[in-house]
Amino acid sequence: MVEAESGLIGGYVSHEFMVLAETGEETIVSCTHCAYAANIEKAEFKSSERTSWSNDPNLFKPLQKVLTPNQRTVEEVTQFLSVSSKDLVKTLIFETDKGPTAALVRGDHEINEKKLKAILDTENLQLASEEIVEEITHAPKGFAGPLGLSIPVLADLEIQRMINFVTGANEKDTHLLHVNIGRDFHISQFVDLRKFTQGDLCPLCGGEMRWDRGIEVGHIFKLGTKYSKSMGANYLDEQGKERTIGMGTYGTGVGRTVAAAIEQSYDQNGIIFPMPIAPFQLLILPVNAKIDLLREAAEQIYQELVEREIEVLLDDREESPGVKFKDADLIGIPLRLTLGEKNLKKGLVEIKKRRTGEILLVKKEEAVSKIKEMITEEITLHPSPLP
Repeated sequence: MVEAESGLIGGYVSHEFMVLAETGEETIVSCTHCAYAANIEKAEFKSSERTSWSNDPNLFKPLQKVLTPNQRTVEEVTQFLSVSSKDLVKTLIFETDKGPTAALVRGDHEINEKKLKAILDTENLQLASEEIVEEITHAPKGFAGPLGLSIPVLADLEIQRMINFVTGANEKDTHLLHVNIGRDFHISQFVDLRKFTQGDLCPLCGGEMRWDRGIEVGHIFKLGTKYSKSMGANYLDEQGKERTIGMGTYGTGVGRTVAAAIEQSYDQNGIIFPMPIAPFQLLILPVNAKIDLLREAAEQIYQELVEREIEVLLDDREESPGVKFKDADLIGIPLRLTLGEKNLKKGLVEIKKRRTGEILLVKKEEAVSKIKEMITEEITLHPSPLP
């Protein structure tokens, strides 16, 4: 269970249920020392301690304007000026429902737009067009800076401890050196704006964090009274007083759960379905369905299993035994009952466990009871669809 964003529907106290898988579409960060875990979009981290020198004006160097012709990106500017990306502050202009806003992050960091959207409490958030940027900063994209802006300026927490940094000069082909907060410009608000990066520490215990890929199989979060209040969805409490219903959302991804189970339960031959979510519990495979003895025995056992409410699939295709065996392994039904002419003439049938490859020979008349026993055993040993 990891902390997560609620999405467009809104809400709070949001958690996703993730299954770790290298092919997962989600990135998860979790602490190696405590229980903290979060989706990368929601991940928080321990901020660097603000040091006393960041408040000492005696350390501020004189502001200096320098020409940086055609140097727009962080990589271009830092290479041209021979400085680290950690010494540069990016100024990004966003359009919102409440008007344009400037957001500042260190050169080696990226803005987390979902965090910014939540901070600004806006439904719409997007990077400003080149025309809007030029209208606000009087410079083309790539040369924006925080000095002289007449719009709100939000800054990431890391910028609190920076001095003598580089910014755009709000002038074409120009940047500023030795920029300092307080002396040269002011911040409307310091907030956590950036995406999680390798090396960030746990916000709870300061421990090292790890990265994993995962598949989201469930999502729960609270909606509170956001929708029920507007719909007039009320109830009477024990005292007969009318109150607004509190709402929550609880979603399970059925298809994703199947995908996650397969990602964690397979081998070189195909799927190994866990018994609780297998499409069928047993596959009956007559080696040659054209032989009356095999076909009739297969159909008899099939009917007995159906009557006992066991989920069973009968492969009565006129295919070669090799194709049938290969397909049986590929689709991964947990148990396979094979009827071959040689064994059946001895009154025996073969039962194979897909997970372990173990093969049992049992008497034909005992096959149904043995199968029921093995199904119960499989569910007991592997009760979760995600072993």
